[in-house]
Amino acid sequence: MANIDFMMDPGWKYLRQAQDEALKEQAARRFDNKTHAWVPDPAEGFVTASIAVQEGDNLTMTMPDGQQKKTTRAEVQEINPAKFEKTEDMSNLTFLNEASVLHNLRQRYYSMMIYTYSGLFCVFINPYKMLPIYTDSVASMYVNKRRAEMPPHLFAVSDEAFRNMMSDKENQSMLITGESGAGKTENTKKVIAYFAMIGSGNKDQKSESSLENQVVQANPAIEAFGNGATTRNYNSSRYGKFIRIHFDRKGRLVGGDIEHYLLEKSRVIKQAPGERSYHIFYQIMTQKALRERYGLSDNIRDYKFVSQAEITVPGMNDTEEWGITDTAFNVMGFSEREKDDLYKLCSAIMHIGNSTFKQKPRDEQAEVDDMKSPTAACKLLGIDTDQFLNALTRPRIKVGMEWVNKGQNVQQVDWAVGALSKAIYARMFHWLIKRVNKTLQANSDDMVYYIGVLDIAGFEIFDRNSFEQLWINFVNEKLQQFFNHHMFVLEQEEYQREGIEWTFIDFGLDLQSCIELIEKPLGIVSMLDEECIVPKATDMTYVDKLLTQHLGKHPNFQKAKPPKGKQADAHFSIMHYAGTVRYNAEQWLDKNKDPLNDSAVAILKTSDKEGVLYQLWEEYQTDVDREESEKRGKAAAKKKGKSASFLTVSTMYRESLTSLMTMLHTTHPHFIRCIIPNEKKTSGLIDAPLVLNQLTCNGVLEGIRICRKGFPNRMMFADFRFRYAILAADEAAEKDAAKASKAMLRKLSKSNQLNVDTFKVGTTKVFFRAGMLARLEELRDEALSAVILKFQCSVRHYLAQVEYKRRLDREDAYPIIQENVRAWIKLRSWPWYRLFSRLKPMLKGMKSNAEIEALEKKCKELEENHKREEEARKKYADELRAKIEQYEETKAALERDRMLLDKRNKEIEELNRNLKSESESNYENAKKAAELEKLREKERKEWDEKERRMQMEAENEANNHKTQTEKLKDQIASMQTDYEKLSVQRKAQEQMNAELVDEVAALKNKAERAEEQKKKLVEDLDAMDDKLAAEKRANNEHVKHNKKLEAQLKATQTQLTLALKEKHDNDVDCKRRESEIGELKLKAQGDANLISKLQAMLRRCISRIEELEEDLLEERKLRMKAERQFNELRTEFDQLTEQMAEASGQLTAEAHINKVRAEEVSMLRRDLQKRNLNHEAYISDLCSMQYATVNNLRNLSQQSATLETDALRILDHRRAISKQPLPRVYVEDPDSDSE
Repeated sequence: MANIDFMMDPGWKYLRQAQDEALKEQAARRFDNKTHAWVPDPAEGFVTASIAVQEGDNLTMTMPDGQQKKTTRAEVQEINPAKFEKTEDMSNLTFLNEASVLHNLRQRYYSMMIYTYSGLFCVFINPYKMLPIYTDSVASMYVNKRRAEMPPHLFAVSDEAFRNMMSDKENQSMLITGESGAGKTENTKKVIAYFAMIGSGNKDQKSESSLENQVVQANPAIEAFGNGATTRNYNSSRYGKFIRIHFDRKGRLVGGDIEHYLLEKSRVIKQAPGERSYHIFYQIMTQKALRERYGLSDNIRDYKFVSQAEITVPGMNDTEEWGITDTAFNVMGFSEREKDDLYKLCSAIMHIGNSTFKQKPRDEQAEVDDMKSPTAACKLLGIDTDQFLNALTRPRIKVGMEWVNKGQNVQQVDWAVGALSKAIYARMFHWLIKRVNKTLQANSDDMVYYIGVLDIAGFEIFDRNSFEQLWINFVNEKLQQFFNHHMFVLEQEEYQREGIEWTFIDFGLDLQSCIELIEKPLGIVSMLDEECIVPKATDMTYVDKLLTQHLGKHPNFQKAKPPKGKQADAHFSIMHYAGTVRYNAEQWLDKNKDPLNDSAVAILKTSDKEGVLYQLWEEYQTDVDREESEKRGKAAAKKKGKSASFLTVSTMYRESLTSLMTMLHTTHPHFIRCIIPNEKKTSGLIDAPLVLNQLTCNGVLEGIRICRKGFPNRMMFADFRFRYAILAADEAAEKDAAKASKAMLRKLSKSNQLNVDTFKVGTTKVFFRAGMLARLEELRDEALSAVILKFQCSVRHYLAQVEYKRRLDREDAYPIIQENVRAWIKLRSWPWYRLFSRLKPMLKGMKSNAEIEALEKKCKELEENHKREEEARKKYADELRAKIEQYEETKAALERDRMLLDKRNKEIEELNRNLKSESESNYENAKKAAELEKLREKERKEWDEKERRMQMEAENEANNHKTQTEKLKDQIASMQTDYEKLSVQRKAQEQMNAELVDEVAALKNKAERAEEQKKKLVEDLDAMDDKLAAEKRANNEHVKHNKKLEAQLKATQTQLTLALKEKHDNDVDCKRRESEIGELKLKAQGDANLISKLQAMLRRCISRIEELEEDLLEERKLRMKAERQFNELRTEFDQLTEQMAEASGQLTAEAHINKVRAEEVSMLRRDLQKRNLNHEAYISDLCSMQYATVNNLRNLSQQSATLETDALRILDHRRAISKQPLPRVYVEDPDSDSE
């Protein structure tokens, strides 16, 4: 149950619906799963329709508009019970189908609960408005909370990743994926802010330049230069980034770095209709001081490069955004010179875009038409204007052994200007990323783990799709394949390794065919690279070769269909996982080669060496630079962006993508699936066909299905025994963790606390189906509650005995005190004692004796202090010697560790060299293996084709049985779940007076913290062993990869035998399930009637308990009144005692009064004790009455059921005797007797 403080937060209503509201909505639902079904609808996706007529598999449905529609049972989909409305985890749905998933997401989105779990990952739907669910108070709710404890949220997944990193000592990654405009960038920023918060070392004092603040502010700084507006997303990331947040061994934030991919350079000089260039250009234009400093006009329409389409974005204030960008630069530690240089370069690009050229008369040479814009640009760049224009119009090229100036026409000059502008911006963006990384850089010794956050452009299907869209979509294909591999393939392979019986499932999302079409030899990218080095090659010759090579031969390659509406012409189409995309291949060769004017670059390198512009081109070597190096006898330096084999843009993209995928494969991923609700950017509106397409493409439905069919939760034997030993203490005492775990599970299954089908025992782990760990936690909490309850009873019994003895001792002390008081009163009136008391102070001997006693006492105290100090000195001396010895040992151990670490580093370097050589040899072997695999694949296809014909009928029949069995299992599971929940509600009603929940939770948290501290200590001791094991695992990965192909072949062969075996098992199981279902239906009906009656009885019992509690309260008031009377009498007795001491003349009378008062006090005390005993007896009588009442209610319910059965039997008997109308039979309510 959520903390009450959480529910008071303004963002809570967007996270979880109130219980009473949920019950009202469930009760108000006008359709159920018995009389209604989901029917496909082209606009709404699916609508509810009532079943009017059912004839076998043929149905006649009454649609919401009243029309009748005939359909079949296979075309409709079942509706989930009302209790699953707005469920937080869709893997819990009884009927898992497209309609139910869409309905659940739609209902939650209408309530603005935008996060929903889907099996092992999280689905997010863009709300298109700000919600108060990302505040610091909401973030603090999720810190150190298990997933089941809190509503679905991005923070819950982030916290799980952080806890996994700390407990498993493994790097994590957060893959935030989805189509463009789905909200990936915003989720990325929230994730980074959350990690900065929980990784902060000093949460109270967070300065502006603190590391956690810099990690958060890195996003706005880069976003201004890397984000632009598209038709689907006003703040679309036009590049991909992988942000790594580094932590030390204790989980403290120590640094970060950013890798970027696929920057869309073409957006700098050209924008499609409805789009806008990068935000920084428009932010600069809002600042009057910057416009005057950089020579810009007041109207952005004056600048061609940035005003070809939109210049404003709805809901975005460029003035405010510039302030955020500039503040982010300050937080990141940028100097004023660095900021000024960045703004200068952006302004210079705008001026360069306005440069115009014209053709010379009767000459193919171009010349500048207007000097204003080039002059302004060169002034900002700090270069000579004439030299720069001459380099553009007459660049120097090498012909043979000589350098000559080549004349350029206007079209060539315009192309060179655009290419140079794109190159300046791309290099400036790369410099910006490096500069941010420099600020976030941490000490390599402190960086132990990291969590990576991937934010990359989503799948894109535009009216005109070019070279950039191909690479963005290809990256998304690879990421989707990685997701499938992680969620499906690895999951099932682990089942096989653990020896769990499991039938391999084909989830229909194999993307390898499309990936091979793009990246393999003779694929689209490979042929593009080859065409770039062919003389006189054009875009159309490339398209012709593609069509000849793949059209009609590859299933994912198609000829482009004619354009519709605003679509541009296309040359070919590719069938991606998200849909078919039409590609236009114009300028692909130039974009792939990305040629630059070396002469213009040489002029740019003459700028100020302290400025950013020079740093952008410092490592770039022109042809002249290389020739000069060769003349000086140096080795030919490679030109950045090119190599001896002509490194193309595609080659660079492929290398960066390979690096990204390698990095992801070394982490444990967590997936956030972002969904666009509609194309109109309107909050609260669901476009059903669009959402369904994304759910299918993202693998959401398949992910839920394997989560339900598989065993997503698992624990090592030792961990299982340690955590759940309280459920089977005798079995857990076994020394062998595996045997103990199996014995514990056997006991739990025999006692019907766990179903045998809900868990599997592997060779090293116990596997559980979804939701079963939550069930085990409930059982563990109940067992802990019972133990703590017994402990509290024992403590209370002991305390009661102590109190009882104390009261007895006090009773015994009263007569002694009274006797002494009487003796003292008698003594003080004795004349000789009065004389002694007057003479005693006058005697010197008495004073000296008192002084001697005081001195002797002081001497003893000094001797004791001296002894204590001597003992403490010896103790500290021993501790000091022990500390010195420990220091020497630690110093020696550190020296040994340092030597061992140096040795290990050398071994790692050697392993890296071996790994590099091995990877090269593996690449060659992979080529040969691919050729052999093709031959073997051809033979296997022929054999499979023959075998498939023979097995088709058997497999179809097996699949039908399997589907029926799954439906029966789901129905039975639903019934069992309903029964268990009702039983739990009944127990909760009986135990609602218990006040031990908070104490149990506190003890549980203490135990968990103690376990975590113990784990941390063990982990620190095993850190060095973990490093060595990691090195061994790295070597074993290569061996596993070679064995994987053999395992896949064996798995395919075993599938046939498993399918035949499953067919036979399903036939037997179906018959058994049918009989069980009939029995369960009868039992469920009886249980439902009994439960409704018991609930009514319980309500009356609760009202009776409340009346008894009121009586108990009255008794407590009477007891308090008696105690007050006792205190008043006790005060009066004290006053009388003092008066009796002062008035010695009235001793006899006062003594008599005192005796009378003492008797009255003892009489009142006896009365009070009797009242206490009667009160405790009354409380025990109330408890026994409550228990008797509950038992009586149960007996009455049984008697009521018996009477109803007899009444019905009598009615049937009477109807059989006479056909006359029977009088109405009134059965007496059993509750009337109890009352």
